[in-house]
Parts: sequence; C-alpha cells; structure tokens
Amino acid sequence: MTTTKSPLHDEHVALGAHLTEFGGWDMPLRYTSDLAEHRAVREAAGLFDLSHMGGISVTGPEAAAFLDHALVGNFSALRPMRARYTMICADDGGVLDDLIVYHNGTDEYFAVPNAANADTVLVALLERAAGFDVAVRDISAGLALIAVQGPRAEEILREVLTEDAEISGGTSLDDLRYYACLGMRFGEEIVLVARTGYTGEDGFEIWVDTPHAVALWRALLAGGEPYGLVPAGLAARDSLRLEAGMPLYGNELDTTTTPYDAGAGRIVKLDKTSDDGTPLEFVGRDALAARSEADPERVLVGLRGTGRRPARSGYAVVRTTDDGEVGEQVGTVTSGVPSPTLGHPIAMAYVRPEVAADGTELAVDVRGRAEPFVVTAMPFYRRG
Repeated sequence: MTTTKSPLHDEHVALGAHLTEFGGWDMPLRYTSDLAEHRAVREAAGLFDLSHMGGISVTGPEAAAFLDHALVGNFSALRPMRARYTMICADDGGVLDDLIVYHNGTDEYFAVPNAANADTVLVALLERAAGFDVAVRDISAGLALIAVQGPRAEEILREVLTEDAEISGGTSLDDLRYYACLGMRFGEEIVLVARTGYTGEDGFEIWVDTPHAVALWRALLAGGEPYGLVPAGLAARDSLRLEAGMPLYGNELDTTTTPYDAGAGRIVKLDKTSDDGTPLEFVGRDALAARSEADPERVLVGLRGTGRRPARSGYAVVRTTDDGEVGEQVGTVTSGVPSPTLGHPIAMAYVRPEVAADGTELAVDVRGRAEPFVVTAMPFYRRG
C-alpha cells in the first residue's frame, strides 16, 4: 500500500526512527524507546511531527453559520484566535470524526480532522456547504504541524520563536490560554501557535508552511536539547493521551458511537439558535436530541488494573465467577496500556450501565485469564 510521507520524513530517518503506517501516512512510531519518550514529555518535553493531520480552510461571510450547521458545536460564539474541540456527526448521530476548529480571523476558520478521516470530513463539509456563502478548501498539503509538549514547552518555544504585536492577535505568549492561539515569528516567517495538545501536559501545536518545516523542526530540537526535549513518536503519544483520558477515533469513537456514548455530550450544543432566535437544525440534531434523553445502552469508563497484565483493545470486560475465573461479558476494552507514569495498567472500555459506577470491581479476559480491574474516573493523570 502506498503511504504519504511527512515533510519531515527524512529528518525521522536520520534520527533512526522506527516508521509505521498510520492513517495512510508513514510516521515515526518511536525513536529510542516508548518509555523514555513518554517520560520525557511528562518530565521535560517531547517533539512530535503531526503533519499527518488534515487541514481544511473554511472562509466566507457565512463561515460561522455553516460550521454551526455542519458540526455539533456553536461556532458563532467562538471568539477570534480561539479554538474548540468538536465532532462532525452523521444524520443518525454517529461520529464521523472528532476535530479541532480554529477561528483565526474574521470569517476565517481552520478545521483539523484526523489523518484517516481527512477525506471523509472534507467530502461531508463540501456537501453541507450547499446554500451557504462559504468556501471549503483542503490546504493540508501546504502545511506541516509540529507539537512541543511538556512542562518545559513554553521555555523551548521562547528559544526559537519570537512575539510580534502586529501578528499576535492581541495576545502574548504569557497570557495565552488553553485552546487559544496567536501568530509568532520563526525568523521572517509567520507561524500559528496554539496552546493545544493530546498528551495531558502543557504544550503547543505549531502550524508552519511546508517549505519551512525542516528548519523549524531542527531549531526546536537544538533549542530544546538543554531543556531535556526529545523527539517522540506515535507510541508515546498514544500512552500519553490514554493517561489523560482522551478518546482516539477508531477506538473510543466511530460511526456507531454518538458523542453521548463517549461521555462528550457537553460539546453537543442542542440549544444553538439562528439569527432570528429559532432553534438551529444542524446535521444529526434530531438523533442527538433523542439520544440525550434516552437511557444509555453502554458507558465509556476508565479501568485501573490491580494486577500486572495490561488490557488491550478488543479484550472482553467480564464479571468473575465465584472461583475467580472469566465469567459473563459486560463490556469491551477500546484502549489499554501499562501506564508509565502511574505504574499499573490502565484502559478505557465501553461497559453496561449497571457496572459503570466508580469503584466497581471487574476483570478483563486476557488470554483466558481474568485480570482484575476497577472502574475509575478519568483522566487517570492530571498534571500539576
């Protein structure tokens, strides 16, 4: 199968990265060890290439109204230079993808879908744009995305990027809030810096024009070395996001899942209204409204292992028999790892509502053996 290469592909090869296919892209899985890269992000900083993520520009006088129609969030209320986590759903309420949308200028928005779903999201947005004065364009080929994540991320950024009041959107790096963004300079080039991430740590995601991606990557590696920064791959990114209780499309989210099933009902704005104050009919609204009132058939929960063997995606969550053996199945694991930070296995799983309460003792069928787990509130890890 042919895969797409990141603008930073040769940099990864030169660093000795183990590459893997992910969402149709050839991306670094790890450079040294999963554990070392994970710990670097928790203790200092990690440098990630996220150029496999999609980039869709939405512009025009009705851009906000269009996004209100196409997505579950309320983008008419999103202030400039802010970002919002949201989802795009089908008519039946199933999640086509989760994404971040940036409001980066008057009548200008920028949507970032997951790599594997970028084409699906683009097609859906183009279809939903009918009747709106809006332009929807795929601009991902011209951009690279680089993330610096970890407690020393801000110090590292200051070594490489400079603030410029003319392009900052009225915000300084000191004052940049979570899910806000600003323009900064890398030499003579302008980059968009957002205080966002997928690791549970403080950090930044930097959008840069593709021709300048290699220079920025190298500058961040060099500037971050005294602070303990290391390049980090997809394996560490996955264990970090799981500790932070963040869902992954294809694991916790898919077209059979609604935002309510995934515990993300808060991002569905059923009370959106049109300019005249009437309820706004966005795609999937009727199905989502019905789901919001219905008793859940399954609940996404965190599981903390009290043994040593980790659960993995697809493993059955079970009750145990009186003699401690595998019993009735009550759910399915969606993601699971041995937590490097916490020192015990953690997992996310969909389970039946009657076993979803915190503290419920369950087990996971790990190759025929009932491994003990306890239902636990997420996130598993909080910084600070």
